[in-house]
Amino acid sequence: MESAARVHNSRMGSSRSFWLKQLHQWHWISSALCLVGMLLFAITGFTLNHAGQIEAQAKTVHRNAQLPAPLLKAVSGDDERKGVALPVAVADWMSGALDVDVAGRTGDWSSDEIYISMPRPGGDAWVSIDRETGKVETERSTRGVIAYLNDLHKGRHAGPAWGWFIDVFALACVIFSVTGLLLLKMHAAQRGATWPLVAFGLVLPLLLALIFIH
Repeated sequence: MESAARVHNSRMGSSRSFWLKQLHQWHWISSALCLVGMLLFAITGFTLNHAGQIEAQAKTVHRNAQLPAPLLKAVSGDDERKGVALPVAVADWMSGALDVDVAGRTGDWSSDEIYISMPRPGGDAWVSIDRETGKVETERSTRGVIAYLNDLHKGRHAGPAWGWFIDVFALACVIFSVTGLLLLKMHAAQRGATWPLVAFGLVLPLLLALIFIH
């Protein structure tokens, strides 16, 4: 009986040691992957929460140009279209003349104007082309680094690549949190404050939501 008990305890100890090792490994890997992202999202969470106190002054650049006659023929007309890109030659000319990259960007073609909106994190830009006269107007505004990081936090106008990053980052955070919870469970017997602290972290936001959010 004593021998069987020792074998059982040995197996339990080996199993615990194995899972501790696995949990520690996944926990530190996920924490390393999440570290910079968690700092970014924590800091921008604070700046977003205090957006009214953190003023951002937009810097705006407005430019005008005249589309050359040969290129005007490529965009003239009175047909109305949506989601259509500019001809390559027109886009290349705008890149050189106005330092605006509209290659591949779609716009709204009305009977008298082509309008291309180019929102981006921390700023905005647009291009307008008069289809009759060839007058080109463009405006670009930026609201600073904090606005840029805030928009990254929200995934606003950041493109699909950043969206994929947020998905992967969220998955890594879930792994980090779950492995942390399991490690707390395995060490809770030696640390009596573990579950009271976990319960406090759960109850506090619930109470705040129930009492102060209506």
